[in-house]
Amino acid sequence: RVLARAAVAKVIGDGEAERAAMTAIPTRRLQLPAHAAHLAEAARRKDPAALEHPTTLSRNVQRGLETVARESAVKLGSKVSIAMVMADIRTGEIVGEVGSANYFDASRSGWIDMTRITRSPGSTLKPFIYGLAFEEGLVSQETIVEDRPADFFGYRPRNFDMSYQGDVSVRQALQLSLNVPAIRLLDAVGPSRLMVRFRRADIRPRLPPHEAPGLAIGLGGVGITLRELVQLYAGLANHGIPVRLGNGVEGVPGPIDGEPLLSTVAAWHVADILSDVLPPAGSRRRGIAYKTGTSYGYRDAWSVGFDGRYVLGVWAGRPDNGAVPGLTGYGAAAPILFEGFVKAGIGTTPLPGPPAGAVRLAQADLPVSQRRFSINANGLLAASAREPAPQIVFPPEGAHVELSVRGQAAMSPLTLKLQGGRAPFRWLANGRPLPEATRRRVSRWLPDGGGYSTLTVIDALGRAASVRVFVQ
Repeated sequence: RVLARAAVAKVIGDGEAERAAMTAIPTRRLQLPAHAAHLAEAARRKDPAALEHPTTLSRNVQRGLETVARESAVKLGSKVSIAMVMADIRTGEIVGEVGSANYFDASRSGWIDMTRITRSPGSTLKPFIYGLAFEEGLVSQETIVEDRPADFFGYRPRNFDMSYQGDVSVRQALQLSLNVPAIRLLDAVGPSRLMVRFRRADIRPRLPPHEAPGLAIGLGGVGITLRELVQLYAGLANHGIPVRLGNGVEGVPGPIDGEPLLSTVAAWHVADILSDVLPPAGSRRRGIAYKTGTSYGYRDAWSVGFDGRYVLGVWAGRPDNGAVPGLTGYGAAAPILFEGFVKAGIGTTPLPGPPAGAVRLAQADLPVSQRRFSINANGLLAASAREPAPQIVFPPEGAHVELSVRGQAAMSPLTLKLQGGRAPFRWLANGRPLPEATRRRVSRWLPDGGGYSTLTVIDALGRAASVRVFVQ
């Protein structure tokens, strides 16, 4: 140690030598930084003899995203990994890429680069369905669309929480990520046409062999990687102009020549809706537009968001495709997305304002053809379609209903179900209205006692239906 310090003194001078003499010499080998391990591994494999491998990554962004991924994975539990990709929507350059929560963590299969693995995207493709419907003039943001049970030639989509909202605006349907409205619109624009739009962005989602695109692609029935999903959203954020991402070390990122992914006006409408989605619990608004997705069986949790300059995509799940009960896009991936934008240290670039021709109209100001979206029996858009009158489906007319008794005298409530009609609905029991009107088609009524009762429901157009039941 003394000889080492003397040698240092000869090289750097007496003043520096004094400071060097006061610094303890390390007694163990320190871990070198290992940022972007998957990217570094791929670059070395491609050209082992090169001494340098230039990348488009930002060290600060990369370090921040890796910290978020590592800490978030610990919170989500064992065997869960996280992947993240952040790119510049104008140039397509990747500024941060995290392939796993921890490259060296074997328990999470950290060596697998999950940014390149094909998985089910859940609901993250819905914005492009709405964008195509906007572009074709089928709907506006305040167009009313039905969210109620529907049968599309044997395909019966259901909402994530198994409930239905009735009549909602297109804006509400996308923000709440309702499944039935999205499939109604996809049925109108056509799954094949949606896939063609993806090809404009140089993205080709995987389908089962020899199968044509079907309605299920709107709810995750297709395979896509995180990098591909981020490339799609980069085009959406870039005024509808598709952008090819680089891969960090090679490739030619930038705008893709040819037809747009979506028209500028349609892309703005989608971004305007997504920018007003509530942030996840514990996160503050960041001025970003974002969408979440959860694949079937809680296997993949997604969140993709963008501001006026950058797009960030997040995937969370198990690399072995195992289920993680309770893992959802909104509950797991969205908080990581918001934290990623903070820790990346890039600031927030405001989203662009509306382009020429983009305007949000109130429902009453819409043309008749856009006030309500409905398809008739012939598969044609019905401009002035009216809902069928309300019908009480439970309890049925003349039913004898036996209710259990809780405690000393209180009965359990009776579930009321209806179909048709226009929300909101007002229920009456024996001529007396229940406390509040509701937009839901499932309500609960607590009888005063046993015997015959008449139940009536009245919809927003004043149409009524009644049943007489006996409560025991």
